[in-house]
Amino acid sequence: MAEPLVKTENIAKEFSGVRVLNDINIEIEKGEIFGLIGENGAGKSTLIKIINGIYQPTEGRFFFEGEEVEKMDPFRAKEIGISTIPQEFNLVDHLNVYENIFLGQEYKKNAMLLDQKRMKELTRELMDELEADISPEDQIGEISVAQKQMVEIAKAIAYESKLLIMDEPTTVLTSNEIEVLFSLMKDLSDQGVTIVYISHKLREIKKICDRVMVLRDGEFIALEPTDEVTEHEMANMMVGRELNQMFPEITSPKGEPVLEVEDLSSKDGRVKNASFHLNKGEILGFAGLVGAGRTELAETIIGIREKSGGKISIKGEEKKIPSPRHAVENGLAYLPEDRQSTGIITSFEVPENVTLISLRKYIKNFLISQRKERNRTEEYIDEFNIQVPSVDARLETLSGGNQQKVSLVKSLDTEPEIFIFDEPTRGIDVSAKMDIFNFINELVRSGISVIFISSELEEIIGMSNRVAVMREGKISGILKGDEITEEKIMYHATGLEARAV
Repeated sequence: MAEPLVKTENIAKEFSGVRVLNDINIEIEKGEIFGLIGENGAGKSTLIKIINGIYQPTEGRFFFEGEEVEKMDPFRAKEIGISTIPQEFNLVDHLNVYENIFLGQEYKKNAMLLDQKRMKELTRELMDELEADISPEDQIGEISVAQKQMVEIAKAIAYESKLLIMDEPTTVLTSNEIEVLFSLMKDLSDQGVTIVYISHKLREIKKICDRVMVLRDGEFIALEPTDEVTEHEMANMMVGRELNQMFPEITSPKGEPVLEVEDLSSKDGRVKNASFHLNKGEILGFAGLVGAGRTELAETIIGIREKSGGKISIKGEEKKIPSPRHAVENGLAYLPEDRQSTGIITSFEVPENVTLISLRKYIKNFLISQRKERNRTEEYIDEFNIQVPSVDARLETLSGGNQQKVSLVKSLDTEPEIFIFDEPTRGIDVSAKMDIFNFINELVRSGISVIFISSELEEIIGMSNRVAVMREGKISGILKGDEITEEKIMYHATGLEARAV
């Protein structure tokens, strides 16, 4: 039998005496697509950070190509052929695409000059391979979240890797982009590249992976061929219990429109003459392909993007909302798509994040009442089952799902009447998703109205009373009742509206 590419023996990791990973023994074969699943906090990220040298194990041994690697670090990992596509972007916003891809490993004409022409050519080849409409000279800070993900993928495949670790690579990609990525993964696998694929999308694990390993609470739970285990069985092994219905029962709207948007356009042209209304106690889903304008529409409504025309009315009264502060004052809350960049400050403690927007409520005699901040945070931690080492923990120590919950309660603390959720389940596990869905449902039952943006059609269909579909900055259709199907949503999203009738 051939020597495995990756082998671990009794790998364990502790932080401040707390064991977060315990006695992990795995063997990953050359050319295998190896799935790794578990809830947020299960130990997946810790394990891959040991493999790629970011963390040193507390105990255990790591072997690569049959040889023990005793002192691994990220530079050594890169040197021996280990590349990682991280869950959170590791890009420099003020640099161009090609500069990010070759950062630290630039091509040079000589000792003094960089070979920019060569790097741009290689970047174009990578983007063509990924079927991504991205110029090598685009600035990272100016491209979309989905395009940033493609740049991260390009960074990883730009070099001849023997092991490619993919951590939630498809969370912001369209179905077409995912198919392109899967085709590329199969080609790499056929060439002998080994891939560790981490995802909360169990359908993807089932489709692309040869085997899947389940972690729970830092412990090994199971390792199975994917053709011998169902998605439902994988989910149950992740959480350690039987999972019931994913989506809560949809409630009916309670009254008249609370938000009316008429012919709204953004100055940058990303939103064009959008019109819709949102009823009290309704969940209005927004579907569409990546780049269709859903996030841009939300940002225009709450004043992040400048408007060029149109009208926004709340409870029948026209409102001028030139900034997010005015949006909050008018009862609007927004959970952004990219929590790391715009939703939270990971170097801040949990209470400081919870009160970022609503800090005025906690000021008395020009001083912040830290006791009041802390007490309110503790209430949210209990109410939403936020897993934290302590109430004063910094957000960088929390899992992705728990960071998302903190971002969510930060917006909720402003006591909104209208809540806009932009990809609220991006990068979180199945159990945390159910928590988010139930939370949104409870908001609606309490009378709050919700705009729900998601690239997951299953979520849109499972959560929404009505669905607005966007294409090229415009609303191409609004579906309700039996019209809300994957087929009809995609017809509107791709411009084939006549077939949706």
